[in-house]
Amino acid sequence: MTLHESLAEIYDEVLRRNPGESEFHQAVLEVLDSLGPVVTKHPHYTDSAVIRRLCEPERQIIFRVPWVDDQGNVQINRGFRVEFNSALGPYKGGLRFHPSVYLGIVKFLGFEQIFKNSLTGMPIGGGKGGSDFDPKGRSDGEIMRFCQAFMTELYRHIGEYTDVPAGDIGVGGREIGYLFGQYKRITNRYESGVLTGKGITWGGSLVRTEATGYGTVFFTEEILRTRGDSFDGKRVVVSGSGNVATYAIEKLHQLGAIVVACSDSSGYVVDEKGIDLDVLKDVKEVRRARIAEYADLREGARFVADGSIWSVPCDIALPCATQNELNEADAKTLAQNGCSIVAEGANMPCTPEAIRLFNDAGIAFAPGKAANAGGVATSALEMQQNASRDRWSFEYTEERLAETMRGIHDRCLETAEEYGAPGNYVVGANIAGFTQVADAMLALGVI
Repeated sequence: MTLHESLAEIYDEVLRRNPGESEFHQAVLEVLDSLGPVVTKHPHYTDSAVIRRLCEPERQIIFRVPWVDDQGNVQINRGFRVEFNSALGPYKGGLRFHPSVYLGIVKFLGFEQIFKNSLTGMPIGGGKGGSDFDPKGRSDGEIMRFCQAFMTELYRHIGEYTDVPAGDIGVGGREIGYLFGQYKRITNRYESGVLTGKGITWGGSLVRTEATGYGTVFFTEEILRTRGDSFDGKRVVVSGSGNVATYAIEKLHQLGAIVVACSDSSGYVVDEKGIDLDVLKDVKEVRRARIAEYADLREGARFVADGSIWSVPCDIALPCATQNELNEADAKTLAQNGCSIVAEGANMPCTPEAIRLFNDAGIAFAPGKAANAGGVATSALEMQQNASRDRWSFEYTEERLAETMRGIHDRCLETAEEYGAPGNYVVGANIAGFTQVADAMLALGVI
């Protein structure tokens, strides 16, 4: 891709200042690639260095996390919190516990979060954090002790008006509970708004668990609506089997689609009758087992240990697992099999080469910063409820989520049309998210 001259200089600076952080480089390039028409029409964005400032986090925190395992051995992990941009509100973004976590991944996620949060229209900035701790195979006691050690450092950097973390890969309701408990213990404050994704009985919001998966489906439903179509009878493949994938499957079934495959890191299952959600939840949430057990429990289902889930023919593909899981070869297979829509439920799951192929093939592609914004949107709704000491019904919260996703979809389409790229959701999402943040930064001065 060829960048606008002023943007190419910014990208070269990003590469020079952040060596070895390939995921961050990829995320920045994907946004800058969309901004050429913006800086041509509005050169003040480069003249004021607002884009350069956007590419540099306001604060990067790295800390040691020492904890004791069940055998009495001291373990050392590394913790991160990147507070990327607070022009629109307090930093907001999840915590990821996974052995792949390093500064480059946290920065890529935080950078994406800026634009995603902007698109929601909520008063929240962008941030992200996590640790290279792996919760798989760890006891509840070990996870509790790790979370307590992690929060013992993190607590001094967060607050409901400063930085509000949530969950991500490896951080669910259990981990949020341990983190919140330690924050309360250290600060002697029941500050509900300091974390989102909390349990329903102690400050959480209904629909928060389902929100990212539901939101991705709502966004995809809007793409179908613009084509005079619906989910009814559509074959859908959903990668992953965690929180996002599970609740995307749930909403897809409710809207009449047939989800024929899902996956985890060990392989994927194909169920032509449609994934049985009760069996999937039993395997992944109760047993915490590998996806292969689904095939053992479900007659007619088959498990595939190698190959790609994207070889399963489908009308719609929702990558909901992890970054760069869907490559150019997978994109070619999807196109050849007649797939017409790809919407990202995970953060940056499609490689740049795959995205280019989707565009060339006329496949509607919805980037994660737009399609998976439902999670953070509902986190912001949780913050509203905490601030007002209120609690909303499931139906009301779900409708607020659906309304937000419809708004994001329409804003992406309108912005893409305005800047000469009709139907291009990537361009629409990047420009719409950017301009709101950039205008706020300009209004606040050089800080």
